[in-house]
Amino acid sequence: MPSVTMSELAARLRVGDLVFTRIPVLPFRRVAAATRTWTNHVGIVIDTDGAEPAVAESKIPLSGTTTLSRFVQRSEGCRAAVLRLKEPLTASQQQAIAAAARKRARIFYDTGFNLFSRRQFCSRFVREVVHEATGAVIGEVESFSTLFAGNPQADIGFWRLWFFGRIPWARQTVTPASMMHSTNLTPVFDGVVR
Repeated sequence: MPSVTMSELAARLRVGDLVFTRIPVLPFRRVAAATRTWTNHVGIVIDTDGAEPAVAESKIPLSGTTTLSRFVQRSEGCRAAVLRLKEPLTASQQQAIAAAARKRARIFYDTGFNLFSRRQFCSRFVREVVHEATGAVIGEVESFSTLFAGNPQADIGFWRLWFFGRIPWARQTVTPASMMHSTNLTPVFDGVVR
């Protein structure tokens, strides 16, 4: 697996880049397992002009902005993947990315992963920011029923407990995995950041 320093990764980034990581906490590990991928969290670069890039994200308890180094250091094994929209962003689209992210700051995290909740979760946050700023659609909206049908080995028992005995099978959601596999994105980096 490739390896870069934090400063090398920072030098590659542009506003609008999506940064995928793996949060090593049980519910998020179960998200990765349910979607059959290593990633379970995503943020979006909104500024590259400071001492280091700023990444906007929806996290527990509130959405906001953090530095690239803090964002990546929370990832298990400091693994990160960066994907970029295939169509280069104009200066006004880059400004719109930052504005759309700021508009969604300080919103509570949605532990029910509901696409239509008043709260946010990481993949919904990033998907909405990108769509509002550029019109691009990233990630596949799917029901819990569809998501789990695609992975019969998923730990349904865990999710029954998570949803207090009743999984909302018809609920619509979007996952970091579906965003990572979007045909609108192209890879920039996938590896370990040291």
